[in-house]
Amino acid sequence: MQKACALLFIILFMCLPLALFAQEDGDPEIDDWEDYTTDLYSMGDQSVVISLGVGFPLGFWNNGEKLESKIEPPIGGTGVLTYNYYLNHFFFLGGDLGLLFLPTIADHTVFLTTLGAKAGAQLVFGRFEFPAFITLGMTIQTYLDFGYFGMFAKAGVSAFFRITHEWSFGFTSHYSWYPQWTNEPAKNVDGHFADIMISGRYHF
Repeated sequence: MQKACALLFIILFMCLPLALFAQEDGDPEIDDWEDYTTDLYSMGDQSVVISLGVGFPLGFWNNGEKLESKIEPPIGGTGVLTYNYYLNHFFFLGGDLGLLFLPTIADHTVFLTTLGAKAGAQLVFGRFEFPAFITLGMTIQTYLDFGYFGMFAKAGVSAFFRITHEWSFGFTSHYSWYPQWTNEPAKNVDGHFADIMISGRYHF
């Protein structure tokens, strides 16, 4: 059942760009790229980003002591759906919905689902765009019959190449922190993760 949910999640992410592409309103593409400057973005511009890739743990700590990881192999799948709203040519706000799933040495799967609010800034050099951002929010972590609801934080950077007025493609990477805090501080665990993904961004 867990593997089926993960597969469904990936299929939905892959189908979403097709739905967005079908809704394009026929805006003319940018032909004169010499005029392609940061002025292309203004308040009210928006974008949706679909990212798929791999994620892996950097380590787990309990009160400063590193714990042995039970995730094997140490690479899983991840996907993030992001919405951005631009305040001007530089700053943007938004939110994202993500999923990270990782196998364990017992041949089970750990799922980390996230919903967060983000803030960031973007540099533009010709067709190349480089957003950097931070995200804070809530996470639901499940493993077999065990579950945990708490907070998470992550910082990320992307590199995009603007192919048309509507679409840009590139890569995204995050560093993420997932604390598991309980009423017994001796049992608290801080998990640190990283990921790298291929991203498609639709502008409107």
